[in-house]
Amino acid sequence: MSGGNGREPIHEAALPVIDEEASWVHEAAARFEHADASALLTWALEAFHPRLAISAAGGVDGMAIIDMAWRIDPRVRVFTLDTGRLPSETYQLFEEVRERYGIDVEFEQPDGSAVAELVTREGPNLMYRSVDLRLACCELRKVQPLKRKLATLDAWVSGLRREQWRTRKNIAKVELDRDHGGIVKINPLADWVVDDVWDYVRKNDVPYHELFDQGYASIGCAPCTRPVSPGESERAGRWWWEGQTDKECGIHCSVQLLGTPTDGERASADAPETGLDEEAS
Repeated sequence: MSGGNGREPIHEAALPVIDEEASWVHEAAARFEHADASALLTWALEAFHPRLAISAAGGVDGMAIIDMAWRIDPRVRVFTLDTGRLPSETYQLFEEVRERYGIDVEFEQPDGSAVAELVTREGPNLMYRSVDLRLACCELRKVQPLKRKLATLDAWVSGLRREQWRTRKNIAKVELDRDHGGIVKINPLADWVVDDVWDYVRKNDVPYHELFDQGYASIGCAPCTRPVSPGESERAGRWWWEGQTDKECGIHCSVQLLGTPTDGERASADAPETGLDEEAS
């Protein structure tokens, strides 16, 4: 991207972007690349409130951002995607957010009839049977509700960090989110490592999800998240049965662009080759 920092937002198209809006966002990304998270949030809140909101799913990164933003402007908005399959501890955490910060967390829910149709057809635990079915579940429960929410905003804030997973290593602190209508996406902790996040949480007595004390390193839907073992990556506990996939659901990037093969592609790759040897047998 422009600005000389060598990073390309994962949401940007591969073709060169020359429009004025994209140039402005690139300049902001370069300006805040070495700024601290609080400075970036201050700018974002001044520029976009009240049409800016923090996306939080229960992760420690989101909680650090909520605390930091609340100290800048207590009117900050927070939303979460209530998929219908969240751990009970996630709801308890958002009750703590309401009590501690006085923030009315905005719960975004999927289309009930569409979910009912999918579950009736494929079963409640369809995600374990194939990658395609898991992505279909994510699409209904997370991707579509997020699209509806972001259509009402000019900017949103996420807790993405570059060290979390290979698909996130090039995120910029300020991005043009072309997957969601070209609104601005703010990643204030992009250059933090997990120890930085926990240092902030402990120093400021920030509430955090109970499951982190039970070996979890990332928080998602209950059926799709497990504790991680020592030495595993933060995202290893997400969709662990899939093996070598991109560990994404589609809310932060287009899954189809990341290289995760579909079930059809997997079947083709696993099928025995046919050719001259078979014909001669």
